[in-house]
Amino acid sequence: MEFNRRQTLLGLISATIGAAIGSIAGSAIAVAREVVAGLPGKVALHRLTHRPPNYETPIRYFRDTLTPNNAFFVRYHHAVIPSVSAPDFRLDIGGSVERPLILSLEDLRRDFPVVEVVAVCQCSGNRRGLFDPPVAGLQWGYGAMGNARWRGVRLADVLARAGLKSSALEIAFDAADAAPLEATPDFIKSLPISKALHPDTLLAFEMNGEPLPELNGFPLRLVVPGWTATYWIKHLNKIIALDSPEKNFWMSTAYRMPRSMFPLVSRFPSQESGERTPVTEIAVNSLITSMESDGSLIAGRSELRGIAWDSGLGIDRVEVSFDSGATWRRCELGEDLGPYSFRPWRANWPALASGQYEVWARAANRAGQVQVEKSIPNPSGYQHNAFHRVPVRVVA
Repeated sequence: MEFNRRQTLLGLISATIGAAIGSIAGSAIAVAREVVAGLPGKVALHRLTHRPPNYETPIRYFRDTLTPNNAFFVRYHHAVIPSVSAPDFRLDIGGSVERPLILSLEDLRRDFPVVEVVAVCQCSGNRRGLFDPPVAGLQWGYGAMGNARWRGVRLADVLARAGLKSSALEIAFDAADAAPLEATPDFIKSLPISKALHPDTLLAFEMNGEPLPELNGFPLRLVVPGWTATYWIKHLNKIIALDSPEKNFWMSTAYRMPRSMFPLVSRFPSQESGERTPVTEIAVNSLITSMESDGSLIAGRSELRGIAWDSGLGIDRVEVSFDSGATWRRCELGEDLGPYSFRPWRANWPALASGQYEVWARAANRAGQVQVEKSIPNPSGYQHNAFHRVPVRVVA
């Protein structure tokens, strides 16, 4: 991979130290969200860090329900990005199984039913940079997410072939990416058995009808619809069935939040401790996408458009307000590509006198979860789902 080859050893070590400090110590990372080109196979994206590569998608690419592969956000904890050829790839399945397996990509395609799911992949810290007061971590804006058509095989089918034992409590996942320093924890995540065996949880080798981009997990990644991207392991090469909870930095310390923060529908009981629980499901959210290049709106110039999404419970409605929430107008929902997908919406402009306004957008799902007016403070800046607010200019 050209991006990886150009890095010097010194750059790798420096980047890994920085990543380790930023992740483990929770130090805030100062970023200038400039739009830059240069990532292989990608259009110009908003750069947060170069090593490890962390780039977010500009809002204009969310005007289509499916996010183009070349505009899909990039998120890494480690600076060393693997370069694995499809013929050389092997997936190792072991642990609490009757028949350990080693599978190639050809084995996966040939020996298991190939299925598809449209799902949003969203970083747990999406919109972290919008918290007030600020919180530590990568200062993501709105674009640490994307929606794609994922194609692969069901994780449940592979585990059945391996003879998953009834004693298994969690399924852990490791990948080919690694840090050059031993002090940096290996990025290993696990899923509860119920989520691992869900028919929509996939081992994906295609994204929007093409092989996975290298910077989005080639040749194989885990797809966990409805859950945040921390579980969507890229460059997946090892699956381990566990009879006890996975204990490592990325499960026991990172990606956790106060249990009282959100009434989670999809929980991870074996990883809960005291008042802390792992981040799991994606919070219901919406985004206005029909903005001008300066991030504002001009009333009447075009339709008011956007997207809404949640953890897969289904979008029930999207509403907009032009009077700071005193009244709300229901929007028209667009094409439904499945419960885990972005759902487009549109609304007509109301009659407004000349002047400056602010439009608010909020979504609600079929379980009764509704976006909040203000983000819920939490130490790690997760699950930001406050109303999207955009300034509006009305010209007579």
